[in-house]
Formats: sequence, C-alpha cells, structure tokens
Amino acid sequence: MTNLFALNPTQTLSGICALFSFGRQWQRLCGLGTSLALLGTLAGPGLVQAQSNVKTRAADYIVAVVNSEPITNSEVQSLKLRLQKQLQPGAPVPSLQVLTQQALDQLINEKSQLQQARENGIRIDDTEVDQSELAIARQNQVSKEELYKRVAAEGFSVSAFRDQLRNQLIISRLRERDVDNRARISDVEVEQHIQSQQAGKPIAATPIELNLANILIAVPENSSDKEVADLKVKAQQIAQRAKGGESFAALALSFSQAMDKGANGGEMGLRAADRYPTLFVESTQTLKKGDVTEPVQSGAGFHILKVLEKKQSDMSSTMIAQTRARHILLRTGNELTEAAARSRLLSYKQRIQAGTDFADLARQFSQDGSASAGGDLGWANPGQFVQEFEEVMGRLRPGQVSDPLISRFGAHLIQVMERREVPLSIREQREMVRAQLREKKVEELYASWVDELRGRAYVELRDPPQ
Repeated sequence: MTNLFALNPTQTLSGICALFSFGRQWQRLCGLGTSLALLGTLAGPGLVQAQSNVKTRAADYIVAVVNSEPITNSEVQSLKLRLQKQLQPGAPVPSLQVLTQQALDQLINEKSQLQQARENGIRIDDTEVDQSELAIARQNQVSKEELYKRVAAEGFSVSAFRDQLRNQLIISRLRERDVDNRARISDVEVEQHIQSQQAGKPIAATPIELNLANILIAVPENSSDKEVADLKVKAQQIAQRAKGGESFAALALSFSQAMDKGANGGEMGLRAADRYPTLFVESTQTLKKGDVTEPVQSGAGFHILKVLEKKQSDMSSTMIAQTRARHILLRTGNELTEAAARSRLLSYKQRIQAGTDFADLARQFSQDGSASAGGDLGWANPGQFVQEFEEVMGRLRPGQVSDPLISRFGAHLIQVMERREVPLSIREQREMVRAQLREKKVEELYASWVDELRGRAYVELRDPPQ
C-alpha cells in the first residue's frame, strides 16, 4: 500500500514555517492554535523593508550599509516593534537600546546572507513561493484568498509578502548547502552519548515526556487593550475554577476555542517535551501531575494548561506510542475545490455517525492508495505523517472521527482505530540519539556561519537608529 502523504523531512510544515524567522521564533507560527495575526509579527526583516519602502517617513535616513546596500532607520524601528511583540509574558523586558541593536543586527545578518546567496547563484522560482503560500494557508486551515486578506489586514501587500517568502526560501537553501550538509554525526559520537547516559553522567538532561491539556481563550485580531484585559480576566476565572477542583475536561469543552474546540478534554497526548510549543514547556516546567497553570499568553490568546502526565524518558527502555488510523482522502484542484471537498467529507462524517461503516465509505470514495484496505494506514510511529495530519490525529480518541482537514495532499477525514505503546528497537534508539546530536550540531554550526558571513561583509555604521 502506497502512503501518499508520508513525511518528507524537507517538506514538513514546521520546516516551511521555519523560513519566516531566525532561531526558534517559527514555533509561535506553527504552534497549536496560532493566529494568522502572527504573520505580521514574525515576518522577517525583508517584509519589514518591503513595508517601510511603501511608507518611508520624510525624516528617514540610512543607519548602516552592508556591501553597498542600505538599512534605514524606519526598517530598524519597524523590526524593533515586532521584536517587542514577540516577548513572552513574564520574561525580562530588554531596554529599547538592546532591542534596537537586536533589530539592526538581524537586518545586517539577513542582508549578508541574501548577498551570499546571490553570489552563489541561488534562485527561487514562483512555483516554490506558491507552494510555501499554500503550506501556510493549510497550516492555518484557511484558503489562499483568506490568507491574502489576513496579510492585507496586517498592512502588507501580497507582493511584499511573496518577496519575504522568496527571501527566506533563498536563505534556507543557502543554509542547507553551507551548514546542514556539514552536520554529520559519527557512530562514535552516538556511542559516547549513550555510554555517558548509562554511566549516570548524561551529556544533556534526561528528556521529559509530557501530556498536557489546553484551554484556549482566543484573542481576536485587532482587539483593543480593554478587550484583551477582559479576556485575560475570563481566562483567570476559568483557571481558578480548574484549580478549585472543577473538571478540566468539562471546562475545556465549555470554553476552549482551540482548533479541537475542547474535544477530548483539551488533551494533547503524551509526547516528548520538544514536540510541544516552548511556551507550554516553560510554563509547566515546575508543575507536578495534576497542577494547572495561570493563563499564559501566546499570539493566539490565553492558554490554561493542566499537566496530565510528566515523566523522564529512559533511553534504555524507551517506549513509543503508535497509532492505527484510517482516512478518506479527496484530492483538491480545478475539479474539486477545498470548500467542496470539506462539504463532501462532512456529509460522509454524518453518515458514519448515523451508522455507516467508515471502511465502506473509504473503499468507495477515497482517492488514496489505502482505499482498498478501507482507508487503513496501519500502525504508525510519531512523525510518520505530515504535521497537520499528525496534530489532528493526535487529538482523536479511538473511534472518534475528525472534522475535514486540508493538507498539501487534499482533504482528509480521519478516524483513530486504536493506540498502543511499543518499545523502540536498539536501532531506533540509536537513530533518535543521532538526530538529537545532529540538531545540536546544526545550531552550533549555524551560529558560527552567521558570524562568519557578517565578518566577511563590509558593514558601515552611520547615524545610530532613533
């Protein structure tokens, strides 16, 4: 059976979303329930520049030149405002001087990377930009037209948005060539890491696994300060009710505005901590099983989190949760729009809820290779499917049927059949260690590479930003 939507590591939505930022800022765009308002917040300096070119102030001036390309004061100020919006609630607030310097450094780094890419002949065609637009739209479960409306509401033109996509794709391509391909982990390094853990002297802290439940009180785009304050009070009241002993699952079903509308009590499933948004992990770091957080704010709104399970991962006996699911896939395109596919799948869901067998509908209507098996995808390890499919599948209880989901492959209706935990094989454990070590090495190489590119560039600092 051919799996038509198996994960391609170079095409994950996380990877695509990572193109919008530097470091780990992409997690806020790709994280659970993220609002499209963050597109404006997280857009890199290329988009800031495109916007500022349209609205250049009369008193604008050049603050720096990178190999003959100028950086203006308005670009720095625009990016500084966005960096301020990215600050996590409760985190130390840098001074305006520090934020200004961060914005200037980020603009200089991006220009030096884009210039290096041009020198090496790296180009991105319109087709690749189109694919990235579709990936962002599908990640947020909106149409491409709705994405453009949201981008316009943030004050950006479509052409400026596409220019930023192209720039970040170019930088990603350059990084893949100059950095990622150099990050190789030898068998000796893997063995040393495993032996260090077994000796009780781990190189890094033992990984944590978490199962969290989430209630999201969404903050609509363009909310006033008073509206945000009122929603925060509402979230605080719900948090107090949960701490006071009320059923978290019932509260989630009544109040949560996350994508699953509180289904399954807001439970997100047991997974490695690094597969949760950083904000969620940091907010529950000191909590025990059963504890509930105060509301924590993300770009999507206020989250109330409950720790359902927290445990250390033991590399010597690592268990992995496998899911057996089935789906119906309708391929979208000129003959079938996404809206029409959603409508058709909703009618199938209603028939299933009325007693029709899911497998019969899959054999009759699904356009995937799994149709002959009633849509059965077999037992799957975490990370086997594309991110948007995994997230929806992970929130379903056995027997539960999802709402229609749009992915890059078309429209899906998913049903989880059963779940189980199985031990990782020795080979799988070794590959997990190799992946962890490689990720760390990539980050180290990337930081050095950025510094090296900037060091080779001619950077002239002029009047300081104001």
